[in-house]
Amino acid sequence: TGRASADSLSWQVQGTGDSSALSKGSTAERGYVRDRFLGLLAGRRRRRAPLIHRGYYVRARAVDHCVQDFLLKTQSCARTQILSLGAGFDSLYFRLKDVGLLSRTVVYEVDFPNVACQKAALIKGIKELSSLVGDAGGEGLGAIAFSGKDYKLLGVDLSELSKLEKALQEAGLDNEIPTLFLAEVVLTYMENSRSDALIQWAAESFPQACFVLYEQMHPEDPFGRVMQQHFSQLNSTLHSLVQYPDHETQRRRFLQKGWSECSVMDMNEFFTFCVPEDEQRRVQALEPFDEYEEWHLKCSHYFVLTAAKGMKSSWTPLLLNMGVPCGDGPVSVSKSITASACGMRSEAAGLRCYGHHSALIKPNVILTTGGFGEEDGQHRRMKNFRVLIKHEGCWKAGRVKKENCGKRWDGRLYHTVSCLSNSLALMVGGRTSPSSAALGMLWLKFPESSTALDLHGFTVELVDLQTVAEPAALRWRHSATEVMFRGEKYLFIYGGRSATQSVLGDWHFLHTEELSCTVIPVEGPVPEGRHSHSACTWRGGVLIAGGLGAAEQPLGSVFFLRKTEHAFQWQTVETHPPLVPRYSHTAHVHEEKLLLVGGVWFRSSSVPGITVIDLVTGLCTDYMISVEHLEWPLMLHNHSSVFLPDEKELLLIGGGGNCFSFGTHLNAEPVSLNLSNILTSH
Repeated sequence: TGRASADSLSWQVQGTGDSSALSKGSTAERGYVRDRFLGLLAGRRRRRAPLIHRGYYVRARAVDHCVQDFLLKTQSCARTQILSLGAGFDSLYFRLKDVGLLSRTVVYEVDFPNVACQKAALIKGIKELSSLVGDAGGEGLGAIAFSGKDYKLLGVDLSELSKLEKALQEAGLDNEIPTLFLAEVVLTYMENSRSDALIQWAAESFPQACFVLYEQMHPEDPFGRVMQQHFSQLNSTLHSLVQYPDHETQRRRFLQKGWSECSVMDMNEFFTFCVPEDEQRRVQALEPFDEYEEWHLKCSHYFVLTAAKGMKSSWTPLLLNMGVPCGDGPVSVSKSITASACGMRSEAAGLRCYGHHSALIKPNVILTTGGFGEEDGQHRRMKNFRVLIKHEGCWKAGRVKKENCGKRWDGRLYHTVSCLSNSLALMVGGRTSPSSAALGMLWLKFPESSTALDLHGFTVELVDLQTVAEPAALRWRHSATEVMFRGEKYLFIYGGRSATQSVLGDWHFLHTEELSCTVIPVEGPVPEGRHSHSACTWRGGVLIAGGLGAAEQPLGSVFFLRKTEHAFQWQTVETHPPLVPRYSHTAHVHEEKLLLVGGVWFRSSSVPGITVIDLVTGLCTDYMISVEHLEWPLMLHNHSSVFLPDEKELLLIGGGGNCFSFGTHLNAEPVSLNLSNILTSH
């Protein structure tokens, strides 16, 4: 039965390999990587999403970066070899051979016997592949499924180390020459005792060796929990994560198993420091893209590790281009704030969404519009508005009746809603898809009298204003903040992005009655363009914090658009310690304090909670959100939040997103945080 269960597990793991081969093929077909062999080896074709393409691009780039560096550093050696563990239908050998990089190198590939047989049959049946390899004979000898002069394909279960060692000896592997071991998301499927033994065997048996490992990490944060659940459902448990959950434990693992040097980078760091800027821009421009949060979260949950021993000179390919690291040091946290579910799971279906907007339109009344999420049993752009009403200390949710909307309501995402009176709000911008032009403006009219505020009779009338003030409105991931100038009310519309520009740095003063843009002088140094930032009204001006900049890097700057007698003026708000760069957060001002809620940053060792910036002293304090009372992962990006100052209650609504290939996660229901402790202790 042990053998049967092992066979069952091998089939599950092979399933992940087949899916990976299709994703790699799609990535090459869209121009992310230049590889004419992936499509031949994948067999079938399937178009993947841009997020998947980026994920597989950075994986391929990292492995190639390390392989090329190994070949460069060992070019003075008479002979070298590469051993690819769990190679699946990878095209590494064919790419290297095609460009003449294997004149002194033999490539050995190992995978389950049936995978090796399938790949061998593919190579023999496709002339473009078989002519590159040639045929040295030797197939059928032991575990050898295919043999060429500089290519050996072996069918062996990696978890059976003695069989692996014997098969490699029979295939001609030479323990005395420089050897590069490759393991891309392979060892984690093995029991830790077996993968540890393999890592130690490689160090002890090969005097001159290098190792490249690409795997997952950080299993305990919200994204990590969704990732683990996905692999568990596939019966492909990620064993490494239990014992080796992060950079440092993986590094220690290799050093303790006999390797003399070891470096680790998460994929945000790799993309930032090891991919040239022009190549970054090329990749970013290949397809319409608007899943920045999911891309950066995916990259913070995968790492590339390089280890070496006995090499003539130090082998540290990850440190070659290292600038100032993104920083994986722990963020200093003062205390934690407990999150409490609002107890409305049955009513909250229309609030399980992301990319929506929530606005406090009257005391204890919140209107939530747009976004993408779960509605009427489907995942789609949200067709219905929702209202949240607090009554006798409890939040209740209901669906809103929309009037006069016809085809006007488009289910937009990443828009803003600004409440301008007790019966009127203005919706600005947003988008349906990243390749579509941004959307214009809508008036939202709702009942003025409080007697109409019941869950079943709340009505919103939509009035289309599409042709008005278009340059200001045609954007998404922007901010719209109320300001007063010379007794007149304006919306300060700032930043965002559009279908043609990935980052906008302009601003507009939109007169709220005339709905026309007014030119008001703005002095001072202009902030770097950004989207997915936060903006709050303070002292008659606007506080802008964080955001994602032109290079798709999170920003840590805070600016104050200060009102002067005749104009406005940009001023930098200095924070200490410096604010950790972030985006996709929400923000509120309470008295002289700026609260930043959630978001995405590159500190992969933790997730953002609540940061409080004292606007008088600049002191910046981080608080963790304790989720021990929640039964589901709380993802605080693409969420909305509403702050009720009298109760010092922060209500978090929606949030989550498409977690790479692991499925979509939507926060199950609104969550309440009591901020009394942190707002009075400052």
